[in-house]
Amino acid sequence: MTPALTTQSCTAGEHPARHTEDSDAAVTRLALAARDGDRAKTDRFVRALHRDVWRYVAYLSADTQAADDLTQDVFLRALAGLHRFEGRSSARTWLLSIARRTVVDSLRHAAARPRLSDRCDWQAAAEQAQPYGVPGFEDGIALAELLAAIPSERREAFVLTQLLGLPYAEAAEAVGCPIGTVRSRVARARTSLIALLTDTRTAAPEPQAPAAQPERAPRAREAVLAASSA
Repeated sequence: MTPALTTQSCTAGEHPARHTEDSDAAVTRLALAARDGDRAKTDRFVRALHRDVWRYVAYLSADTQAADDLTQDVFLRALAGLHRFEGRSSARTWLLSIARRTVVDSLRHAAARPRLSDRCDWQAAAEQAQPYGVPGFEDGIALAELLAAIPSERREAFVLTQLLGLPYAEAAEAVGCPIGTVRSRVARARTSLIALLTDTRTAAPEPQAPAAQPERAPRAREAVLAASSA
């Protein structure tokens, strides 16, 4: 029986610890151990990678409201094929490859059906889906706004390497392209994000009264630079 998947929505601004060979090896061992269908082993595997998958599909789809459902779909697909996983790549890379295909399938399905809602404001969706008043919330929303404005291929490469912390080689394997292409996309994403921040500061009108809210552009710049520093 497939275990219940715990929904653990994440704040967009959270910054995870960068993955190491040891941590990836540990997760891969969890995946291999879970191939026998044992509920407790499967639950440990799901919990170990749930946060990374949620963050990846949320940024890649640019739809945090759909992230919980997409994450569920990813793990349902993964668990159905877990018996075929042999550990030739890390379980994290294998799972993120499944996540990528899940998002692509979802976007294709959405494009093929009639639009049921006029709301297409990603910022509003992200802000509604995230809890206010937590450290890093404004930075996360600001960064998410900027990422939603750049081409999807650049956004994906940036999220995999700079936010999820995958090595470039593993990101290339997850995406299915040469490592040099991933490096190029990350560099272009960083350039695009900085350019967007510059445009935001230049285009912003002078306030007529003392601002009640913190300026988003400086906070976003800090978030981009922090994500790009590794």
